[in-house]
Parts: sequence; C-alpha cells; structure tokens
Amino acid sequence: MEWNWQKFYDKGETWLITTGPRIIIAILVLIIGFWLIRKLNKWVKIGMERKKINPSLRYFFENLLAISLQIFLIFFVLQVAGIQLTFLTAIIAGLSVTAGLALSGTLQNFVSGILILLMKPFKVGDIINTQSQEGTVTTIQIFYTTVLTYDNKTILVPNGQLSNNVVINLSKEGKRRLDLEIKFGYNTDYEKVKSILLSTLNGIGEINTEEVPRIGVSSLDTDKYAVSINVWVASHGFTDLKLKLQEMILKNLIRSGIKLPGT
Repeated sequence: MEWNWQKFYDKGETWLITTGPRIIIAILVLIIGFWLIRKLNKWVKIGMERKKINPSLRYFFENLLAISLQIFLIFFVLQVAGIQLTFLTAIIAGLSVTAGLALSGTLQNFVSGILILLMKPFKVGDIINTQSQEGTVTTIQIFYTTVLTYDNKTILVPNGQLSNNVVINLSKEGKRRLDLEIKFGYNTDYEKVKSILLSTLNGIGEINTEEVPRIGVSSLDTDKYAVSINVWVASHGFTDLKLKLQEMILKNLIRSGIKLPGT
C-alpha cells in the first residue's frame, strides 16, 4: 500500500494551524508564570523575615506557596494547550484520598506543628512537663518537638500528642513557687523553728524578694506538726535551688539544736 504523503502533510498543516498557537501561548504562559512565582515567593520571604516568623514555619510556607502555585500553573497551561485533564484529575484525587488515609497520623502531627509555631504555647528554651517527662525544649519542628531532660535524655515528642494532651509550661511566667514541708515533734518550739527558717531564706540571694516568703503550720498529726514553706524563685535553676535550700535549712536546724522526727 502506497503512503499518501500529501494527506499526511495536509493533516500536519491543519494541526499546526489549529493547535500550534495554543502550544506557543501555553509555553509563554509557563515561562511568565514561573517568573512571577519566583518574584512572589521572594516578596513573601522578605515579608516573613521582617515579621520574624519562626524559621521552620517560614521555610514551610515558602515551599508550600511555591509548590502550590507551580502545580496550579501546570494544570492551567495544560488547559490552555487543549489537553483534557478529566482522567488525570480522577487519578490524582484517588491518590490524594489514599495518601490522606495512610498519613492521617503524620498529617495530625503536621497540623499540630503549624499550630504550635503560630500560637506559641511554648518556645525553644522553655521548661515543659508533658507525657510524664520534664525538660527544656531544644527545637520545635513541623512534625515533632525535641525536649532535653535533666538527666540529658533527648525525647522526640510528636506534635499531635502535644496538641491533644496537657502541656505544663513551667517557665512561661519566669518564676515558680517552691514548696517545702518539714515535720517536727510537739516538743519543738514553733516560733524558734520559724525564726531559723526565715533567717535561712534571707541568706539565699536567689529567692525572689518581691514576693514575701510564707511560713506556717500546714498540718497537725497525733505526734507531730508540719511546717510549710512557700517561696518564689526563677523558673530556670529551680531544682538546683531547691536542693540548696533544703541543705541550708537542715544545717541551720541541726546547728540550732532542733531535732527532726526520727532523730
């Protein structure tokens, strides 16, 4: 069978006349679109840097904006070129549903990370108590938060757990109340005990002098009474100061001849 070259050329010419302009316009739209996206992304980056948005959040928004606009641009260019996207759209929708079901936990951590970075219930350097763990926040990522405990353990806490459970921020206010309770026998003079305790507290410079220390009898048992001590101290260094205060109280009580129950 002899090939009809004339018919082939005619069809090619017809295709170029009818489709060629669309292809050219689509290419121009693609080039201009990518240029505009780069410009817009640069403006957004400068704006977020001026507002001092968290670097992790800034990086995420920059990439999210760029990728979303690029995907939209490609779909628009394909439409301009006359390519039907019905079948492709159905495939993408199906894959999106499948990925959403498979990554539901990851997406929860992702959304929670965004909320933590925006709402700032805690920040890097804060001391928090969560998931029965207490330590200093070292990093806040999109998917997880890193906490360094006092015994130098690094804990990675998924952000979804932080947003759905109680998180105690121990350093947000800048100060904490340190509570101690000491028990004495009824043969121990309370006024003398109170005087020793006040003298001890006045000798420790780390205690917040703006808040008056509170000392009082907190409970009465059959064979002894308990004295409660409440003082305000800085959030950071709380445990070290508690140990120091207990040591000083013990030394001063023993030096004054006061015996503790069981001694």
